[in-house]
Amino acid sequence: MSFRWITFPALLLAGAAVLGGALLGFILLLAYPNLPSIEVLTDYQPKVPLRVYTADGALIGEFGEERRSVVRINNVPDLVKNAIISAEDERFYQHSGVDFLGVARAAYSNVVSGGKRQGASTITMQVARNFFLSSEKTLTRKIYEVLLAFRIEASLSKAQILELYINQIYLGQRAYGFAAAAQTYFGKQLQQLSPAEAAMLAGLPKAPSSYNPVVNPKRAKQRQMYVLRRMNELGYLNDAQLAQAQNEPLTVKQDANDYGIHAEYVAEMVRQMLYERYPDDVYTKGFRVYTTILKAEQEAAYLSLRKGVLDYDKRHGYRGPEGYAELIENTDEAYDDALSDHSDSDDLVAGLVLEANTRAVKVFRRGGEPVTISGEGLKFAARALDDKAAPNKRLRRGAIVRINKDEKGAWQILQLPEVESGFLSVNPQDGAIRALVGGFDFNRNKYNHVTQAWRQPGSGFKPFIYSAALEKGFTPATVVNDAPVVVDPFLTGGQVWEPKNYDGKYEGPMRLRTGLAKSKNMVSIRVLQAIGTQYAQDYVTRFGFDADKHPPYLTMALGAGSVTLWQMARGYSVFANGGYKVEPYIVGKIVDDRGTVLAQAQPSQAGDETLRVIDARNAFLMDSMMHDVVRYGTAARAMSLGRQDLAGKTGTTNDFVDAWFNGYQPTAVGIAWVGFDQPRKLGNSETGGVTSLPIWMGYMSQALKGVPESFMPVPDGIVTAKINEAGRQVQDGKPEFFMRETLPPEGSASEPGNRAAEDTKSQLF
Repeated sequence: MSFRWITFPALLLAGAAVLGGALLGFILLLAYPNLPSIEVLTDYQPKVPLRVYTADGALIGEFGEERRSVVRINNVPDLVKNAIISAEDERFYQHSGVDFLGVARAAYSNVVSGGKRQGASTITMQVARNFFLSSEKTLTRKIYEVLLAFRIEASLSKAQILELYINQIYLGQRAYGFAAAAQTYFGKQLQQLSPAEAAMLAGLPKAPSSYNPVVNPKRAKQRQMYVLRRMNELGYLNDAQLAQAQNEPLTVKQDANDYGIHAEYVAEMVRQMLYERYPDDVYTKGFRVYTTILKAEQEAAYLSLRKGVLDYDKRHGYRGPEGYAELIENTDEAYDDALSDHSDSDDLVAGLVLEANTRAVKVFRRGGEPVTISGEGLKFAARALDDKAAPNKRLRRGAIVRINKDEKGAWQILQLPEVESGFLSVNPQDGAIRALVGGFDFNRNKYNHVTQAWRQPGSGFKPFIYSAALEKGFTPATVVNDAPVVVDPFLTGGQVWEPKNYDGKYEGPMRLRTGLAKSKNMVSIRVLQAIGTQYAQDYVTRFGFDADKHPPYLTMALGAGSVTLWQMARGYSVFANGGYKVEPYIVGKIVDDRGTVLAQAQPSQAGDETLRVIDARNAFLMDSMMHDVVRYGTAARAMSLGRQDLAGKTGTTNDFVDAWFNGYQPTAVGIAWVGFDQPRKLGNSETGGVTSLPIWMGYMSQALKGVPESFMPVPDGIVTAKINEAGRQVQDGKPEFFMRETLPPEGSASEPGNRAAEDTKSQLF
């Protein structure tokens, strides 16, 4: 009797097992032939975004639906592999696709704990799911997942499977694969990750949203601690390494588009170029574009431009808060909501005023602790704390403001500037762009002021008129009268014109060299009238300017036409390189995802006589005169850089609307511009030397570090003679350079220098 009670359940269980096995075998028999081909794994071609780099390899931009960077398994550090295996599949190298011990352990844990369910998906099963299956949780999908795992293990090596996983898995923030995630979250390559960072990334596959360190830093930290403990338990980290990793503070990038270098305008230029060339593949084929930009110089240009614009803004006073928020709840969430429409502009942080009086202002920062600003930090906005301030200008609770740290690390209240700026640096020998900043903040204003903004060049255009005059027989010693003129409408294309010098002063007859150094408008007008406006209009096209943008009127002498910063850089390069027109370019080479070069720049080179647009002697004389602009003229403050090889020309337009400095050293041409997008007056005394020159100086102080001084060699046909105030040769005069054929005769001070000088005596009215 007892035997029957024992055997019957055993037979029942055995029968059930046989039936289950048969059923499972039948299911497998039906399912296995229907499994998808795994060719997609052996011929892995993921969507890889377009990436843009500096010439020295720094990533500056990424464009595509998915952030992904394919990495070969041999290039993945053991640290990263160990972190992944510890977090996801500790028996990866032992099982054949399905970890039956892991399944049993998970099942037991689920039964015993009765709480949160544990899974037992291996890395191989996750590869199967990511490449071939949906995320729905059904028995059918699970069966297919298991079968695919077996097939994958039978077809690929463990190294191949792990490589697929490392490159394909989604890790949040649009990042696919660990290489992309390392850049997205930490701005690093895989080889640069610390154990703490590797553990943070390895914890993401389980739940990319829940453990995202940007969105959920607390949960991400908990997950990271778990992964580190597992690495220790499995012998991948010793106790000392564990303790160090657990205590390591992590700096997580809050903005995935922050690449550690500000070259957003450059990256966007490249994106547009590549889209025109490869419209169907630009965002998926993994193109890598190496620009000509140099990382250190780009950052120097960016920081200098930002400082120059903020300094200008400080000179013109506080305009008041950006807006006001109605604060009903006193919670961080409510404060964050109030700032939601006010994104930070790099270090110019949006803040919400919580308390304000004349002594101190308490400001809440997004996601941070409130800061209290007092003393010097309130100086700029002091008027807005006065009880007499207009309601829409007053600093009070709920006001939206901008704060940043000063040079001493103390918080101060500033504001977003309304004025805009642009900066461009180019190598005059081959046209390679070394730095380009298209505006104060790309995220606020994507309009590229270097390539898109057509502005009046002002006095910065005078060197091209003077170069034309040298071609017509003028010399640096030619005497021209700096005296007021009244110009007939026929000669201006408009109405009667009574131009003035920017400082309102007139100094009478002076040499051409002095007229340029002091940027005398009357001298330039008389020179242009002497050589002819039609001739000048045609001549400036040699430098790459558009004739139709510079009508043949006397206003051309003061730069009343239209140019871009790009054109000005190309034009000044002609003076810097001895007379050659080289075309600026910004893309060095384009390679595909396998490193095959698809396109390589073939830049023009100074020294190629087919590119010569002005005589070498003309370029030398202009270079010599523009050195004096820096040594004692309108750009004299640049001498504080401690170099003698700097040359250039300030540019200030009528009514102080545009401010420029166009300057160079033989290895670098730099163009700096400041103005409003809707042209209006910058302010009295906001000249190119005051407003734009400091931006140029800030860049050059970094770009020329360690660069020895160099000067243009004296070309054949240049002679030196001593001259007097009238431009005649004398025994005890001041030395001057001349082209041999324009060497002035000997004579007294009362005699004119040459025929060109005689021509300038003709009346303009």
